[in-house]
This record gives sequence, C-alpha cells and structure tokens, in this order.
Amino acid sequence: MGHVDVRISPPAPPVPPDEAPPARRDPPKWRAWLWVTLAAVTGVVVGAVTFLVAGVFKLSHNVRHEAVSSQDLGVRPAKIATRAMNVLIVGSDQRDGANAKYGHLIAGERTDTIILAHISPKRDGALLISFPRDSLVHLPNCRNQRAHVGMINESFNSGGIACTWKTIESLTGIHIDHFVKVDFTGFKQMVDSLGGVPVCVPEPGIDDRKALLHLPPGRQILRGEQALGYVRARYSLGDGSDIGRIQRQQMFLASMAKKAMSGETLTDPARLFGFLDAVTKSITTDPDLTVGVLKDLATSAKGLSAGRIRFVTTPWRYSLAQPGRVEWVEPQAGRLFHMVAADEVDKQVNSGQQKVPKSQIHIVIQNGSGNARLGSNVAADLEQRGYHIVRVEQAPKAYPNTVIKYAPSGASRAPRLFHELVKTTTFEVTASQTQTLVLVLGADWQGLHPPRTLDDVEGIDATQDTCTAN
Repeated sequence: MGHVDVRISPPAPPVPPDEAPPARRDPPKWRAWLWVTLAAVTGVVVGAVTFLVAGVFKLSHNVRHEAVSSQDLGVRPAKIATRAMNVLIVGSDQRDGANAKYGHLIAGERTDTIILAHISPKRDGALLISFPRDSLVHLPNCRNQRAHVGMINESFNSGGIACTWKTIESLTGIHIDHFVKVDFTGFKQMVDSLGGVPVCVPEPGIDDRKALLHLPPGRQILRGEQALGYVRARYSLGDGSDIGRIQRQQMFLASMAKKAMSGETLTDPARLFGFLDAVTKSITTDPDLTVGVLKDLATSAKGLSAGRIRFVTTPWRYSLAQPGRVEWVEPQAGRLFHMVAADEVDKQVNSGQQKVPKSQIHIVIQNGSGNARLGSNVAADLEQRGYHIVRVEQAPKAYPNTVIKYAPSGASRAPRLFHELVKTTTFEVTASQTQTLVLVLGADWQGLHPPRTLDDVEGIDATQDTCTAN
C-alpha cells in the first residue's frame, strides 16, 4: 500500500515526586472489563466505582476462551502500529439451546454481524468498522473452506472464528490482535442490565414476525427481546437490505454506549456491576485476551468519551453481477484499511456534534452535464458516503459549470458537500427557506475527492441521537 509515515510520540515527561502514584498500586481491574464491553458490544463504560474491585475474580472467570493457532491464520499482515489494538467482533447466530427460537434449527454457528474495533494507542478513541454480510469478497483457504469468491460471512459458517479472523486480515491487511464473540442470549442480558436502550422507531412502526418484534412509532425504550429483534430485523424495515440493518445496528450500539457511559449507570454500583457481569458471561475470547492485557488497556481508558467512539461501514456499492449482494468500493475501502493499519485514524476519531450528520443532509441532483447517466452515478456515490438523495432529475438547461445551490437555512450543510467535490461553485438562493441542497452537475464535472479522513466515510459517533438522525 506504499510507504507509511509512522511517527513515534516523544516519551512522556517524568512525573514529579509529589505527583507520583502510590507504590505497587495497579490500575483498578474493573476498568479493564469496561474495555471488554467495547469489544463485546462496541459500547465502552468509563468511570470509577471502587467497590467493583471485589468482584473482579468473578468477572474474570465468567469469560470463555477459544484458541486460534498460528497454523489457522497462516501468513499474516505485519503489525505496523504496535501500540494500537485491533479486536475482531462477531455476533454468534447459534440456533440451539436458549437461541433455538430464533429461526430454523441450523447446525453450528452463523454470523450476521462482523465488526473490527480499532482502539487507539492512548486508549482514548475507538473506530468500529462494520463489514456487510452480503459483501462479495475473495475468501482464503482455511479449515473447511476453499479459496473462492463468496459472501464474507461464509468463513464463519465454514471454519468458525479462526477462519473469519484469517479472512478479515487477508482482505484488509490489518493485523488483528484479539477476537470477541457474543451470542444472542448474552446480548439481551446486556441490554436488560442497563434498564433498556432508547431508540426511535420510524412510521408506521414495526411488525416483524421473523424478528419477533412489534413496536409502535416514536421514541421507545427497548429491552432484551425487543432489542435483539430490532438489531436483527431486516426485511420489514427500510429497503430490506443488510446495509439498512447495519445502519440500525450502529445507531443502536451508539445509543447503548451512551447509556453505558451515562451517570445513570456509572453512579449506580449495582447496575454497573450487573452490566459488566452480563458482558463477561456473554462473550468468548482468545486466550491471549488476558487480565494482564486488560490491565494495560485500563491504564488510560478514562480518556475515552462517547464522541470518541466512531462507527463506519466499509465503502460499498450494490453488485451488478449478483443482484442483492454488495461489493467494496476502491480505492475508498483500501484507504480506510490503510488508515487503520497504520493508525492514522486517531486524530480523526472526534465528536461529530459540531457537524450536521451526512444522513441529515438532503440533496436534489439536477443533471445539466449532457451525460445522461451522470446523475444516477453521482447519486449512488453520494448515497454510499452517507448523504440522503431526495431525487435525481434533469436540469432545466445545460450547465457548463457544476454548482451547489442552497438557501440560508442550508448554509451549515453546504460546506460538507462542497468539500466532497473536486470542482464546484456555490450559489445562495436567498428567497428559499429549505434546508435541502441542490447539486447541479455541469459539463465540467470532475468527480469526488477520494476519502482522506474518516469524515469522507459514512459513519456516526456514539453521541448521535437516534431520533434526530431519522
């Protein structure tokens, strides 16, 4: 992927004697389990409840382990950013035992959720990349799987977590340090231990028999069974695609993280311990994700805030070869993976509160370029980046130059679109009152800039409200 500029931060100044910590005092072990929460449900709890130290032994022995050998992984990507940590997260769709009621009985495990969590070297930021399960990718040889082009979740079905680990490393070039697997029943218990998670249900509500979910529209507090149905539902919501489900999962997990990090949880010792107990009972990890590793994470976890947890989706487009499937868009996907592998994302994982989310930027595209297909192509590109395309139409006349038209009420939205385009001008329509932008494609259209920062990749952070984002 070319040369990587990896800058090493200068050593921290020595701590003055009067500020030195008491001798032989380890970081509170309970804080390490807050980082396990990040790996398990992509939500992180940060705070200080000293009585939890007494329960660390119990929490440590809740976790199950599964070994992944070097033979399973084969030739691996180099670890470029040595202090950052990359954790593979999968949701286990094992339909036996307590999970038997969720669909037909199927032998073994499946997964509809694959996420890679990148935790910054200072442990003060996290980026979580979702991989659409309908992605058509080159799958490697591993365990019971032969190399072929197929859906990304086939690796988990064929060879379990070891094969999925190898697949994600081979596709992204990112060295993975650990894995965490979460099951259906455990996810419900996590949500219940928080007293439920708030979401916003769109009109006209949800009636999904497959997901065992029936909800009226509006703001709702979802508890275990409802929460699981909400993140699993697909065909009854939105366009019925896996992409829509991923976006809903990200919004739910962002809301869950915000709830876990709230004073309501951190100031209630019983609730906090109950949450951590539910998390650790619900996960399976690699044996190397030890208490020692978690203690290292715990030393600086207090610097993390909800605005520093960012959720993105691998850049994608619908496949023309296989309808209903998606393909990754290059060079956007490769650039994202490169940023993560080299840990060039830390400075980009910032709160999005100061910017209008792309999902709230509505755009009408008018094609005045003379190229009949350009309007629909640009619409697909902008939609993939997270913008909401209202419609595509023919411009009333030919335009030599590309222009973004906006009303005064849309002035805060126009700059985000402006910086996406290689060449454009802007024009304020003072008589209009809409927040919707009009992008007029001219004959000078030169396309979109390739992604240079995480702002160029569709995503949200954990501060986002599920109702205001709809």
